[in-house]
Amino acid sequence: MSAPQSVYEAVLHAARDVTRLDCALDAEMLGTALLGSVYSVAPGDRATAVREFVTEFLTATGRRPDPAAETIREVFATLVPDATGAAEVGHGTRGPSWAAQLGRVRPTGCYSYGDVYGDQTSYLVTYAYEDSVAGGPEHAVVALVDHNIGILKDIFVAASAERILAQVRTVCEHDDLTWFRDEDPGRARDEVDRHLEITDDLGDLPADGSLATDRALAAARLALLPAATTPPLAEPTGPNLPELIRDFLASPEASRAGLSGPDADQPSLQFCVGLLLDHAATLPGGDPLRWSPAVAGLFLLDWVHRRAVLDIDDAAMLPRVVRAWSGYATWRRGLPSAAIAETEAEVEKLVPEFARLYTTGERRSPATAAVAQLISEGVDPNDAAAIDAWLEANGDRLGDE
Repeated sequence: MSAPQSVYEAVLHAARDVTRLDCALDAEMLGTALLGSVYSVAPGDRATAVREFVTEFLTATGRRPDPAAETIREVFATLVPDATGAAEVGHGTRGPSWAAQLGRVRPTGCYSYGDVYGDQTSYLVTYAYEDSVAGGPEHAVVALVDHNIGILKDIFVAASAERILAQVRTVCEHDDLTWFRDEDPGRARDEVDRHLEITDDLGDLPADGSLATDRALAAARLALLPAATTPPLAEPTGPNLPELIRDFLASPEASRAGLSGPDADQPSLQFCVGLLLDHAATLPGGDPLRWSPAVAGLFLLDWVHRRAVLDIDDAAMLPRVVRAWSGYATWRRGLPSAAIAETEAEVEKLVPEFARLYTTGERRSPATAAVAQLISEGVDPNDAAAIDAWLEANGDRLGDE
């Protein structure tokens, strides 16, 4: 269904001073911000919603004679070239001189950087206009991929490529927990496109970023990169799990935590190690050795409470297992000593909150809470007949809840 005419009038009003801007980049930044409003409120498939809006906007404003309307039409057509009618939008004769530079850019550099844990990777691509006076300064697109949740967490356009690139280089050079490298443009495009497609379909967008406002311009810029000539970045093949468990329990880290020897066969110990592996399987890549302060937080403060039922022995055992696993996994991956120390320190901060959440049960899912209730009343959750008997005996109570 077409948007009401007042929406298009509102856009034209917001863009009424577009012809007074100094360069094409300023106009493209205004256009992407306006389209960001459409992107942010779309219930799903946001890329399609923006494309359809631009298609309808171009149709509805095709006969507007004023220079501002002509110019913002050109901007939208440049930002969303696959919108129907975009290819037919020509440069108006009464628009600003910089209109001919809209979208006339070339990539000048491609880089990537991230943390040594593998939690996040950012891709930074720089661009220059054919005419730097009318077009605007060399600028950059920066896209942040979060590997723990498997989405593009943020994307933004920096108006000064030189400044943002210098800042990133400086940070990475002085931080042992980060890395920086030149990147293959095709691979960067593929990684960002794959994760952006997931983000476009999220019910709720990541907060505190420029994803919505800068998405249209950033996507148009990334589309100028060549297609990937190498396979997508593959997550490393995970280790053999039985061998990994044996190696872990025989490790110095497990020994220092009192998990080796006769204790290695304790049901609680085996259960807690299994929880770590189960949690890893839910993350993109599924590698249990990709452990970090962020992954530890996801496990101890969220996942384990929603997905597992712990008795008092399990709750006492789990922090010991996590402490040992932190040292073991970070050592196995060859992380720098600073990363190992940071992870161990973060786990110590997380354990008290884990204990509190276990005590209160406030983050248990309904299913986990139901299983915990069965166990607390002596019902084996694996015994279907026992569960049926319990449900029959407690039907009145359940109906009142």
